[in-house]
Amino acid sequence: MTRTTGQLLDDRGRHRTLLAAAVCLLPLLLQLALPVAIVVAAVGVLVTSVSGRRQLPAWLRGAAALALLGWVLAQAGGTVGRETGCALLAAMLAVKPSELRTLRDARSLLGFALFAPFATFLLDQGPLSLLLGLAGTLLVVVALLALSDAESGLAPDSDRRRWGTALRLIALGLPLALAVFWLFPRLSTPLWGVPDRASATPGLSDEMGAGQWLDLLADDSPALRAAFTGPEPAVSQMYWRGPTLTDYDGRTWTRSRRQPPPTPDLVAHGTPTWDYEVVIEPTGRDLLVALDLPTALPDGVRGTRDYTLRSPRRLDSVSRWRLRSAPPRQFEPELPALARAEALRVPAGLNPRTRALARQWRAQTRDDAALVARALAWIERDFAYTLDTPLPGRNAIDDFLFDQQAGFCEHFSSAFTVLMREAGIPARVVTGYVGGRRNAYGNYWLVRRMDAHAWNEVWLEGRGWVRVDPTAAVAPERIYDTLEDRLAAGRVGGARFAPIFDLGDWARRGWNDFVLGFDADRQQTMLQRLGLGALGASGLVVLLTVVALLALGAMGWLIARSERERDPVLRAWHQLGRRYARRGLGRLPHEPASAWAARIAPATGDAVELAALTRRFVAARYAAAPADPTLARDLRAHRPTATPAAKETSR
Repeated sequence: MTRTTGQLLDDRGRHRTLLAAAVCLLPLLLQLALPVAIVVAAVGVLVTSVSGRRQLPAWLRGAAALALLGWVLAQAGGTVGRETGCALLAAMLAVKPSELRTLRDARSLLGFALFAPFATFLLDQGPLSLLLGLAGTLLVVVALLALSDAESGLAPDSDRRRWGTALRLIALGLPLALAVFWLFPRLSTPLWGVPDRASATPGLSDEMGAGQWLDLLADDSPALRAAFTGPEPAVSQMYWRGPTLTDYDGRTWTRSRRQPPPTPDLVAHGTPTWDYEVVIEPTGRDLLVALDLPTALPDGVRGTRDYTLRSPRRLDSVSRWRLRSAPPRQFEPELPALARAEALRVPAGLNPRTRALARQWRAQTRDDAALVARALAWIERDFAYTLDTPLPGRNAIDDFLFDQQAGFCEHFSSAFTVLMREAGIPARVVTGYVGGRRNAYGNYWLVRRMDAHAWNEVWLEGRGWVRVDPTAAVAPERIYDTLEDRLAAGRVGGARFAPIFDLGDWARRGWNDFVLGFDADRQQTMLQRLGLGALGASGLVVLLTVVALLALGAMGWLIARSERERDPVLRAWHQLGRRYARRGLGRLPHEPASAWAARIAPATGDAVELAALTRRFVAARYAAAPADPTLARDLRAHRPTATPAAKETSR
């Protein structure tokens, strides 16, 4: 028989504990991969249900825990990162209720559950994660208060009193938390190392392979938000440029590693000019996007000759960039020999039908622009847009151009580039996003990950690199459509819900601006508005220390005040007793009030007044006497007066 040590947990305490732990675990499950979240949640429900009826043997609990942990590690594929660590934490929390028997077990489970909301913030810092984390923390505090009542053996507080106490405790810590958030010096790097995510957020990368974009094109989560100052481009001009891909091995496009930085005379910009601020969601990479083409790069941003932009740090949080762009009139009108050779290179021995067609067209015209127009006309006439495509074979470009003739931007841009190169025209693939959705509430443009797109640039004599979008020639509605079009087509649930999506995204943008986007620049702006802009890093530390000490002092005072006696008469009586105790005339713990007053009467010069106050206190406290409205005031006003004998004794 298994021995149970400690006070047993009743059913109500068990349910309260399990509810608090489940709410703490919920936001973490929402951030994990769907299969992992489902299995962990199912195991937690099964363990809770079975252990509620009978206690499982220790060997079975251990085997179940090891099996679940092993499965989670297998799902991670051997990679170690934040997702793996958080998934392991969720798995351990799911099997922890199997040993829930005593008050000590409940307290252990609640303490362990508090790690889940903190782990959630390693994966997501959104408002939903915060609200669920606060709800779980509040339930944990209430459950701990109930456990304390059960363990003390005293009459338990009502649930309403416990909730009030828990809310007061959280409110007490709020000023200190806000002071640290607003005044702690913002650093470009964290104070400690946080493990990388095992896999970056779906988004743009330095390569484009077969079928690689299918998940990205189905992802409707935000990629960036842009707010313009002054004129705005038309949706058809919103090409958000990302990595430029030059090298091709027959299956995958990758960036050239030999790109020098841009030179001032590389681009001749046209009109109009667009001033805008772009806020980019976390990606786990250092790639930036900007409207085609930026007139200047923000401080710290590195650019290459093909205008692939890189942030000075990895984008693990929401980042804000101020940019200015204008359409190019000329883009690299003089192409260096090495760059030309890279933009003409094709894999040897592949796609013979594409090579033959390109040479046939070249023999029929020496005009590069006419050849480009002929290719676009062919694509517009004979090709179709679809996401349902077969896996590519050895000659993937031949298969697409002459057999299936249907695909999405990945296929069109890849095939068009190879066709142009085989015809002797330098060409490359540009990836990024296109279009956007104007938010009706926030006066900004929302670009989602499903707006990811790949287009082409061909080099033409006298003009340099020119944008060509073969996918838009086939399905312009798929490239430039808005969220209303997709909603109306039934992809999300009806156009009538568009205002709800707008409002939700506007709220998320506000959260990003005021919370996640509160960086060193925003902190400095806040201090300047308060007249504290001259503070350096050391001055900011001093200010934070002062404010934190004041907050801690206020917390201590409020705690002490909340613990004082609520009855003003009894509180005044205790204060009177402490005044006499300082003269060596204190009341003994077991001594009634009347006996104490009679005992110290010979040693005090105000025995009559003390006796009268004592009778009034006893009547008000223990007898059914009428209310004495002046008693508390008289008790506070009374001061001990020692007799000559008492003074002599004290000397």
